Amino acid sequence: MSDIAIASSPAIAIIGGGPAGLMAAEVLVQAGMAVDVYDAMPSVGRKFLLAGVGGMNITHSEPLAPFLSRYGERERELGQLLADFGPDALCDWIHGLGIATFVGSSGRVFPTDMKAAPLLRAWLHRLKGMGVRIHVRHRWLGWTADGSLRLATAEGEKHCKASATVLALGGASWPRLGSDGAWQPMLAAQGVDIAPLRPANCGFEVAWSEHFREKFAGAPLKSVVLSFADGSGKEYRKQGEFVVSDAGVEGSLIYAHAAALREEVARQGHATIHIDLAPGRDLARVRAEVAHPRGSRSLSSHLQSKLGITGVKAGLLRECLSKESFNDPVRLAEGIKALPITLGEPRPLAEAISTAGGVRFEALEGGLMLRQLPGVFCAGEMLDWEAPTGGYLLTACFASGRKAGQGVLDWLARVR
Repeated sequence: MSDIAIASSPAIAIIGGGPAGLMAAEVLVQAGMAVDVYDAMPSVGRKFLLAGVGGMNITHSEPLAPFLSRYGERERELGQLLADFGPDALCDWIHGLGIATFVGSSGRVFPTDMKAAPLLRAWLHRLKGMGVRIHVRHRWLGWTADGSLRLATAEGEKHCKASATVLALGGASWPRLGSDGAWQPMLAAQGVDIAPLRPANCGFEVAWSEHFREKFAGAPLKSVVLSFADGSGKEYRKQGEFVVSDAGVEGSLIYAHAAALREEVARQGHATIHIDLAPGRDLARVRAEVAHPRGSRSLSSHLQSKLGITGVKAGLLRECLSKESFNDPVRLAEGIKALPITLGEPRPLAEAISTAGGVRFEALEGGLMLRQLPGVFCAGEMLDWEAPTGGYLLTACFASGRKAGQGVLDWLARVR
């Protein structure tokens, strides 16, 4: 066993090199602090880079009130974080790295090149130039009896003292990228109140027939409307697209309602969504088109010609409606406008885009310091909040990292 060689006076330790941890490091090094970032993976920001595959959605341009509402039950707590570093401030910060942004048609904000790697490279270059020391392949194992940090490395376990510690260890989604939730028992052993980790922005299981699964798994349903009413009678409705998967359904339209759907499944074992396959037409028009004489054409050709129902949409109708419905124009039209799909359990946490649950805000002081562990702060996805995709996740991670960094400075000013 050996000790890590660090500055003569203990540095501030950041455990986790994602957006929250790196933002905390930036706040601290700008204040003149010595900062060491430790990450278990061979490089930092791995989940951040994965989020950029297909287009790096940094934040969202909608007004702040609806923006904050995306955080659901934690709107108040996240609102306090975003009051100091919200979407506009995040965009200004990105521009300061020399990365231009644009607002897409959906209101989402992207770097102009749509990539995460140039942003991360520019940020790491700036952090290292300011003196932040980054240690990869250093997995945090907890604390020694004297309060030193335990770190597993290729050379064996090492210990180091820190004047303060920021934990930014992520949730438990995509564990192969480093966020495996292994911190839970270590904090629970210290009396920290942790909400159970659950999948967020996740797919759900559907008991497809073998025929439907083989023919349509991977097929996208575009320009449809999903509606859903939870156990309390609250109604959800949104247009978009989702994907039929081998196991069920996934994609942006599903993720947008994942929290409510997950709770409904937990409450009664399943949830039923309704899909409008022809949102550009009202029910009366769909009835008329379905009932229109089709002559010698097959029903499939008729639906394709009159309503554009083809491919996976036609397959879903056959999968979810009874045979009798196809002989009744009224019932068939109602199915086209509100096709019921019964969802089972959420897909496993390791497959989810993000995590719900984590360190409860009630276990933290205003600067995100753990009440049970003075000098230890938490940030990012390991906190107990969730949000849909669309830039809300990253924005909150950046803001919480900034808050934790400032919390460290405020705490050190009080105790020194």
